[in-house]
Amino acid sequence: MLVVGFPAGPWGTNCWVLATGPGQECLIVDPGKDSAPGIEEAVEEHGLRPVAVLLTHGHIDHVWSVVPVCGARGIPAYIHPRDRGMLEDPLSGISPETGRMLATMTGGRLQAGEPEDLRLLEDGATISLAGLDLSVDHAPGHTPGSVMFRRPGSGEVAPVLVSGDVLFEGSIGRTDLPGGDHQQMLASLATRILPLADDTVVLPGHGGSTTIGRERVANPYLTAISDAPQAPGRGL
Repeated sequence: MLVVGFPAGPWGTNCWVLATGPGQECLIVDPGKDSAPGIEEAVEEHGLRPVAVLLTHGHIDHVWSVVPVCGARGIPAYIHPRDRGMLEDPLSGISPETGRMLATMTGGRLQAGEPEDLRLLEDGATISLAGLDLSVDHAPGHTPGSVMFRRPGSGEVAPVLVSGDVLFEGSIGRTDLPGGDHQQMLASLATRILPLADDTVVLPGHGGSTTIGRERVANPYLTAISDAPQAPGRGL
């Protein structure tokens, strides 16, 4: 499996490009602000052909470029229905501070909306795109419609989890924004994260990649999950 990732925009949001290998079709995950040049570089360097955009959740730092990226290539985007509204109203899921930042960045002219071909994700579904079979795990807490994309391992190939803002290296997504819910996040960690194999490679929405095994012993939100930590976590 070919994985290309890079941080983009003022929030350092990770955009991931996934394919079975060079010269193949690929998926683009979370095209945030200023991600288009990095996507083009990855596509050209590896001879890839994008066929879809996957969105882990609806926060503006993860979906900023979804309309132009999909429109330029005539490809669909996928999002959970509970976060769909944030595409049309990106201010609905962010803090006032971030709203003021966006107003400054855009001169009050934030371009929002849905791509022409928008498809909705279902929990437990398997999407088969670009030669990859990915399980969809609904994991609310950071947002109502947060999802993770999981590819099982095979032989010596480790499982892969695209975690969005559910799990980071040493932290989790914040739950104090509109639509966030700390108890739901704890439930998602307990039911969606902790049961995964230790060798699962985690590709998060921000920061460096990690593994479930590493986070199981070092991430305070996982080691003390029953204590319901009150720190807000990371993310937009």
